Amino acid sequence: MRRWLALLVAATTSLVLVALLVPMALLIRAVAENGATSRATTAAESVAVAVGTPELSLALEQVARPVTVFLPDGGRLGEKAERSAAVRLAATGRSVTAECDDGGREVLVAVQSPDGTVVIRVYVSEDELWRGVREAWLALLGLGLALVVLGIALADRLALAVTRPVDGLARVSHRLAGGDLEARAEPGGPPEVRSVALALNHLAGRIGDLLAAERESVADLSHRLRTPLTGLRLDAESLRDPEEAARIGARVDALERAVSAVITDARRRSAGRESCDATAVVDERVRFWSVLAEDQGRAVTVALPEGELPVAVGGEALAAAVDALLGNVFAHTPEGVSFTVRLAPHPSGALLTVSDDGPGFDPALLARGTSGAGSTGLGLDIARRTAESCGGRLTVSSHGGAIVEMVLTRP
Repeated sequence: MRRWLALLVAATTSLVLVALLVPMALLIRAVAENGATSRATTAAESVAVAVGTPELSLALEQVARPVTVFLPDGGRLGEKAERSAAVRLAATGRSVTAECDDGGREVLVAVQSPDGTVVIRVYVSEDELWRGVREAWLALLGLGLALVVLGIALADRLALAVTRPVDGLARVSHRLAGGDLEARAEPGGPPEVRSVALALNHLAGRIGDLLAAERESVADLSHRLRTPLTGLRLDAESLRDPEEAARIGARVDALERAVSAVITDARRRSAGRESCDATAVVDERVRFWSVLAEDQGRAVTVALPEGELPVAVGGEALAAAVDALLGNVFAHTPEGVSFTVRLAPHPSGALLTVSDDGPGFDPALLARGTSGAGSTGLGLDIARRTAESCGGRLTVSSHGGAIVEMVLTRP
């Protein structure tokens, strides 16, 4: 925008200056020619006064410019000059001004004497006709360029006063899009831009209010669903047929896990930008699952960095993702199968790897909601969405066992 305004002002200023300076330059040229011609005419008239008197020769000597007097008898006094067509015309009694072949000008004054018409010729050189014109034109050109530069500078300052607040609005909008709901624009610039800044701030506040209301709704939903789920579980346990009770109980457990996953995901999306120390979260969750691993005779290998490793994921969300991955190990591998948990720095932030020595994954069963063990199949999807929520990714492979890698970005 700044460049377009500068170009617009430069073009407009140039057109105005051309319309103004070109006539002024022509006027300066005409004034210089008229001045030189007027001075030559004055010199010719001063000589014309002495025509027919003995002082004619003295008058010629006193004129400080080339003057030639053509007498009626064909004689000539003063500077040597040819009797041109203009001289012959002036000999008829007419005073004229004529252009010369060398770019100069001759001023001819006809004076009547008893012997006939005397023609006084005063030569004006081209240099005298152009004296001071080129310098004046250069001055006008410099003035025009200075005005154009000044106009561009003023336009740039004016454009900057408009574009700087607009750039600020763009930065704030990008921060809001990235989840920074505390970002606010600083009203400034023209009234229209200030109005947009105030509207953007109002929108950001409204978004925060809506997300807060959503969090409250999610919390309320979790409480409302707990009661009917508890009732279903009690009804399932009260069935007389053990197989039917186990089957209904499994369905209730699957429903509870699915609902928990939905609520966890909604809370994560409503909570805005969060971060945590991945080292502390992974270490805490591995310690929790290690108790069950010891009961099942599973060997656990843990490799964690010595210091903190911050990632752009909330602690609860990362803990849920780790639980989902470790829960898959216990759910889909036989007892006694060992597994490894590694957390290491990554160019993007952190790399969490969970691998086991089990049979590995069936590629056909890796879609969302699909499982080969009767579960909901949402474990990997929860981990995947956790990674993608911060701009990371999740990859799954089988090389002598299942290998799940989560790349988490830094905050």
